Amino acid sequence: MYFKRLKWPSIVFITLFTTHLLADIPNATFTSEDIFDLEYISDTQISPDGKSIIYTRQAYNKMQDASQRSLWLYDVKAKSSLPLFVDQFNHTSAVWAPDSRRFAFVSNQSGSYQIHVHWLAQNKTALVSSLDKSVGNLTWSPDGQHLAFTMEVAAPKSEFAKSVKLPSPPKGANWSERPMLIERARYQADGRGMLKPMYRQIFVIPAIGGTETQITTANYQHYGPLAWTPDSQAIVFNSNQSDNWEYEPNDSDLYQININDLSLTQLTSRAGAEFNPKFSPNGKTLAYMTRTDAKVPYQNTELVTHDVSSGDIKVISGDFDRSIAQYAWKNNKDFIIMYDDRGLRLLANLSRSGKVKTIVDDVSGITLGRPYISGQFSSSNNGAIAYTQGNPLKPADLGYVYKNKSSQLTNVNADLLSRRELGQVQAIEYKSSFDGEAIQGWYITPPGFEPSKKYPLLLEIHGGPHLAYGPHFTSELQRYAAEGYVVFYANHRGSSSYGERFAMLLEGKYSSEEDFADHNSGVDAMIELGFIDADQLFIAGGSAGGIASAYAIGLTDRFKAAVITKPVINWVSKVLTADSYIGQIRNQFPGVPWDNLEHYWKRSPLSLVGNVTTPSLIMTGENDRRTPMSESEQFYQALKLKKIDAALVRIPGASHGIAGRPSRMISKIEYTIAWLNKYRK
Repeated sequence: MYFKRLKWPSIVFITLFTTHLLADIPNATFTSEDIFDLEYISDTQISPDGKSIIYTRQAYNKMQDASQRSLWLYDVKAKSSLPLFVDQFNHTSAVWAPDSRRFAFVSNQSGSYQIHVHWLAQNKTALVSSLDKSVGNLTWSPDGQHLAFTMEVAAPKSEFAKSVKLPSPPKGANWSERPMLIERARYQADGRGMLKPMYRQIFVIPAIGGTETQITTANYQHYGPLAWTPDSQAIVFNSNQSDNWEYEPNDSDLYQININDLSLTQLTSRAGAEFNPKFSPNGKTLAYMTRTDAKVPYQNTELVTHDVSSGDIKVISGDFDRSIAQYAWKNNKDFIIMYDDRGLRLLANLSRSGKVKTIVDDVSGITLGRPYISGQFSSSNNGAIAYTQGNPLKPADLGYVYKNKSSQLTNVNADLLSRRELGQVQAIEYKSSFDGEAIQGWYITPPGFEPSKKYPLLLEIHGGPHLAYGPHFTSELQRYAAEGYVVFYANHRGSSSYGERFAMLLEGKYSSEEDFADHNSGVDAMIELGFIDADQLFIAGGSAGGIASAYAIGLTDRFKAAVITKPVINWVSKVLTADSYIGQIRNQFPGVPWDNLEHYWKRSPLSLVGNVTTPSLIMTGENDRRTPMSESEQFYQALKLKKIDAALVRIPGASHGIAGRPSRMISKIEYTIAWLNKYRK
């Protein structure tokens, strides 16, 4: 293997780890073209009997400039991987049948994305659906006879829409495209554009193929994950079925629908959201995840149990100040949970009494761009766990845990990364100058780093802001390190994985002098290490990080240049043009902008643009509906009016996930490097 495997401590101070490349590895640094050759493992699904693991191997198709997803099978006893569906098509969403002999998956091998079932012993695959829309939340019934899934169905036309009478064009006429009527509160979504009126409904289809049956019909959104009752006669799901559902983003309840007579029972009714239901192995207890309806920008997700016979409800994770990201029943009493802590993602045992015991802390690696926390797991009836295992020097491989022993089962990037010298990742902790709050961060040193030399520093700020970076693989930041920059990133106040108090320090203060102080103090701490050129400081960030970068250069002129990606510049215009307006106004601001104009303006980088002297590159996708292009244009035009060197990069076809295609990720990186180098000594 090309790196020394690391065990992560729960709490670190200055140096998290140092890895040493093998002596015979050529001295080649990471390039943007290498991104096309990276792969990672995702969606690790272990069979109920624990004998096999299906995993998705995700690579890039260079000719198509897109992800290529294939399905592989790992035989636990034979300790070997076999390709199942590896071709020019995309194969995803594998889910095991209860008998561990079959699995269902979604594939476009028939020309459109459809449900298929594969029999392992016979090596036979059946196409079992003929659907005209995409499938979500594919779930087997316990008896193995049916598959449930969610799918969008066109909403009925409103009375107003019916009343509009438009003539049909004459045969052969070239009329303009017909207008799109918008009447719903949620009418757009980043990555999808303008939405046609749809309701997500639940369907059931025989596992051997046949006609799908729509079992929900009400004009509400019906969401998964889905949970079949132990007798395979009903399905539990979550939905908000109030008259005001479009304006209640924090509310949903659990419902149970009988697949035969379609009778509907509401199971929960508390204020807030209940979702992701799962029955215990003996069927006596229903677990689910929950959040309150509090008007706050962040809160922990908790795990709750509901006794089916008595109705007793217990919050299992109530005393645990971390958010539950994923869970599975371990037995009829205890759970396996996944949660984030101090920049890491962990798996742990959670007892019914609320006691938490760590299993592994190296869940990681299913994002290639920036070092966000990521990863997932699945568990079997015999206690074995399959998960995405990564570290700062590689994206996710297939990880496996059995009887408290963990192992790495694949090494999909050894062919590339064994020939690349990557920047080393170190940890640092410091105090914020604003109030002494402890802040955790990391920095990447350039390949061939010599501590006696002075290096330019790039501060790179994460998005969210209620997300978190950590010691995880990052192709973008490794590229900047390969260009000779020390890259510094921190989990400033508001970041997740440090509990509710820390995340809520930004309530009503995003962006502000407070989170700026967290970043600025980190830059000072980096300079104190002795190898940073204090006259060569740069700043960059995307989304919330773009907002923070734009806000920062209105408060200081210490940065030689800034790269501001997909920012919010004016909160008033943002919340009244972007797709997230309903939840954002409700949870992040004291009220609507016309009643709270001063608050919105104070949080807006545009309010500080008069102070800006920093040359700035602004970059946004032209189809971004989360932080629309108009936000970037406002800042660009303001800087041009001030005659400050500025450039605007528009990414055609890109939504908020600006680096979602490999060529776009490369464009983002190389434009950033070129702008930084323009102002680097």
